[in-house]
Amino acid sequence: MSESVVAAAVGYDELATLKLVALDGGRSGPVKVSCSGLADRLGVSNQTASRRLQRLEEVDYVEREVVSDGQWITISDTGESALRREYADYRRIFETPAVVVLDGEVTGGMGEGRHYISLPGYMEQFTERLGYEPFPGTLNVRLDDDAVRARAGMSSLDAVPIDGWEDDERTFGPATCYAAVIEASGETYDPVHIIVPERTHHDESQLEIIAPDKLRDVLDLADGDRITVRVEEADFE
Repeated sequence: MSESVVAAAVGYDELATLKLVALDGGRSGPVKVSCSGLADRLGVSNQTASRRLQRLEEVDYVEREVVSDGQWITISDTGESALRREYADYRRIFETPAVVVLDGEVTGGMGEGRHYISLPGYMEQFTERLGYEPFPGTLNVRLDDDAVRARAGMSSLDAVPIDGWEDDERTFGPATCYAAVIEASGETYDPVHIIVPERTHHDESQLEIIAPDKLRDVLDLADGDRITVRVEEADFE
């Protein structure tokens, strides 16, 4: 029986059983397993636990030696390959950087970004936490309808916090920065960050983007130009 056919014949229940045997040391040599103990850990009956071990033996995932007070089980090379496939799947789930793709068009802002970005209480944090001193101003993007919905996925990504602060006259609120890459007219620019102030006049259809350079100049952007913003996991500790 080919490995692909064997894999198709083994279900998640058997793989869960195989995982527990591996956790007990079954990859490195025989481990003593009792059906009652295995059943308790799996939340099934003794008979079900026994059937799963028999099934693993039938497809050559384990080797078994039944004794009077239990059984000695060793995971075979085929069984280890099955576990490695599961491991690879989980690595793709948890180690592949999450990305949210947002499409929209450049639009004019209200001029507030230039003032707030330049304030020392923010600028010092940008320089320290983002790794660059932002151009004093933001690139504003109006998102497409699909991108407005996709934007909700940003909340699951790691981000860089910018703390609120105050001076002698007023209090300034905190913000969150999401690392991103801009694609426009076949060109790519990074690093940039989407900045999301806790207090803002913008709705969810508007993005404000900061970068070390004036993005309109370096990417030759004008109002109405189409861009794509790829939001990625931040490298921040």
